[in-house]
Order: sequence, then structure tokens, then C-alpha cells
Amino acid sequence: MKEKVSLWQRFSRLTFHDLLGWTVIPVLLVIVVILVYNQLLLPIEPGSMEANMMGSWEIGVGSVTGAGVEHLRLILISTGLAIAAAVPAGILITRRGFRDFSGLILGVANIGQSVPSIAILAVFMGILGIGAKTAIFALWLYALLPIVRNTATGIEEVDPNIIEAATGMGMTSRQILLQIELPLAFPVMFAGMRTAAVINVGTAALGAFIGAGGFGTFIITGIPLSRERMILVGAILTAVLAVLMDWILGKIEDRLVVSTARA
Repeated sequence: MKEKVSLWQRFSRLTFHDLLGWTVIPVLLVIVVILVYNQLLLPIEPGSMEANMMGSWEIGVGSVTGAGVEHLRLILISTGLAIAAAVPAGILITRRGFRDFSGLILGVANIGQSVPSIAILAVFMGILGIGAKTAIFALWLYALLPIVRNTATGIEEVDPNIIEAATGMGMTSRQILLQIELPLAFPVMFAGMRTAAVINVGTAALGAFIGAGGFGTFIITGIPLSRERMILVGAILTAVLAVLMDWILGKIEDRLVVSTARA
């Protein structure tokens, strides 16, 4: 019978290294956001060009928050769609009879990584039009490769002796996939999803060139007008979101590794 551990007991078992790992990055990001607010948004003067483009500092906070929501929406939708397409594709190329198609599938998935993202936006803007739809498609294409590759790698790294034992117990191929291969491969698969999501944070800023919104709006508006304050707001907040995304997903990944090791 397992002994129940209270929340306080779990907290008391945390080492100094654990506490640093859970607090340093969030605290630093909060400090950076406060500095952006105090040094870049708060000094905006009413009637200035920055005020006309971003609003006063009170309105500017709302504009930044709205841009952040748009940026996050692009990332979550595109990465979610990439996971839905890439995970089955990664599984497929590990199955007998489909291994010969691995080069083709990986080649298609590699298009997003080999072709510059701005070029993908330009090409499909003529097909899908301007706006978030085209940006989501470009980000989806950009996120495919790491997820497909890590899914296939994770499944192929499962110990063959485990598969052989499961087969000897009478488990079907589907049962082996769902109950053994995918659970054991999931930490590696999740690492690919993490990579894709973090890459898409930076790439999503380019979506502003086609009217998709996000933090990139401040960058592309500030560059031609030589407004460094706007450029810095967009660039710094994009970096903050990327670090925050990587930190959150990294903690989830660490938890998955511990759970798999215990299993």
C-alpha cells in the first residue's frame, strides 16, 4: 500500500538546486517584462508617434497583451496541427511495409526547414491570401520535421527484447504500439514537440509581414519609421515568450522522463 505524501512533504524534499530550477527563469522573465514596461512603455508621451501607433502607455499595455495573445494563438494552433499530422507520419515510417517511404515523408517534412520561412509566407500568400491562415500553414510546415523525426527515433529505440516478450505474450501489433512503444517513446517524441514549439515562437514574428499579428507587428512597424522603442518591445517580448515556452515544456519533459524511468 502506497504511503500518501502531503504537498508540504513534497516541498520539503526539494533541494536547493530544484528550487533554483523552478524560480530563476520565471523571476528573470518577470524582471525583463517589468523593465520593458518601465523603460519602453511607460515613457511614451501622449501625442507622440509611438502613442499614435501603440497608444499611450495605458493603451500600449493592452496593445502588447493583444499582440501576445495573437502570437500565442499562432503557435498553439500551428504546433497542434503539426503534432496531429507528424506523429502518425512518424509512426507510419516505423511500420513494416512503409519503411521504404521514410525518405519521401522526411523529405516533405524537411521542406519547412530547408526553405526560408519568409519565402514560404511569400509563396503561399498568393494562394491562401494574407492573414493568420497563411502564417499558421507556414508554421505548421516548419514544425513537421522535428516531430516526425523524434517520433520515429523514439519508437525505433524501444528495446527489441521488450517487443519480442510482448509478442510472445500474444499481444497484437496494435496493442504493442499503443501500450508499449508509444509510452516508452513519448519522452523523445515530446522533445521534438518542444523543439517545434520553441522554433515557432521566433518564426511566428514573421507572420506580421502578412498581417497575422503578434509581437512581430511592433518590429515591422518600428523598422521603417526608425522607432527603436517599438522594435525593442516586439523583439524582447518575443524572446521572453520563447524562453518561457522552453522552460514550461522543459519541466514537462523532465517530469515525463522521471515517470518513464519509474515505470
